[in-house]
Amino acid sequence: MRRALAGAAAAAALPALRNLAARALLQRNLARLRAGDYGPVLRFDSRDVHLSFPGDSSWAGDFHGKQQLEPWLQRFVRVGLQIHADEIVVSGPPWRTTVCIRGHDHLSGDNGEQVYENRYVIWGRLAWGLLRDYEVYEDTQKSAALDDYLAAHGLG
Repeated sequence: MRRALAGAAAAAALPALRNLAARALLQRNLARLRAGDYGPVLRFDSRDVHLSFPGDSSWAGDFHGKQQLEPWLQRFVRVGLQIHADEIVVSGPPWRTTVCIRGHDHLSGDNGEQVYENRYVIWGRLAWGLLRDYEVYEDTQKSAALDDYLAAHGLG
C-alpha cells in the first residue's frame, strides 16, 4: 500500500516538476538573449518552428523554420532589445504543452535613456520539450515607433 501511495504521489508531482523546469528553462533562455546569445532560444525551437508576429512593423511576419527565425533573432540581439518575462504559465501533457509568457521588452539609447518600452504576450505550443508554434502580441504602434527610432539612428 505504501508503494502504491508513493507511486501515486510521484506521478502527481511530475507535471508540476515538468512545468517548473519549463519555466526555469524559458527564464534562462531569455536571460541569455538579453546577454546577446540567441543560441539557447534557437535550440529550444523545433526544426519546423512557426512564429507569428502580427502587425505592420518591420518585426512583424510569419516565420517558418529555424532558418527564417534565426535572422529575426540576430536582429533582436544586434539592436539590443531587452526582454523580460513577468509571468510564465505552463500546462498540458509533454506532447501538447501550452505556454503563455506575459512580459515587457525595452531598449535604451547610447546615453542610457529608455527609447522603447512595450508589453507582450507570447502564446505557444511545445511538444516533447521543443517549441513548435508561437504568436507574439504587443502594442503594434510602439513597435512602429521603434522602427522610426532605429531608422533615425541607423540601427535598422
